[in-house]
Amino acid sequence: MVFKDINPQAPVHVLIVPKNHIPSIMHIDDKNGEIVKHILLIARQLAEKLNIAEKGFRIVNNCGKEGGQTVDHLHFHLLGGRNMTWPPG
Repeated sequence: MVFKDINPQAPVHVLIVPKNHIPSIMHIDDKNGEIVKHILLIARQLAEKLNIAEKGFRIVNNCGKEGGQTVDHLHFHLLGGRNMTWPPG
């Protein structure tokens, strides 16, 4: 699934979320690892569709409490439409 983030941090900020429940990246294994490949391919397609591919974008996955994960379900943020700074925060 793909939908807009309710608290966008960039002009383009969507979430890419697998339908099957996977708590975090720490739960990726040989049985479900293909989902990450699929998500990255979707992110590439979305970047093109949302007109951020040419100038650049960021893909973020937060993992664990100290990593900033607030939702107990694997998801990736696709952000673009502005210059990204480093460190991210």
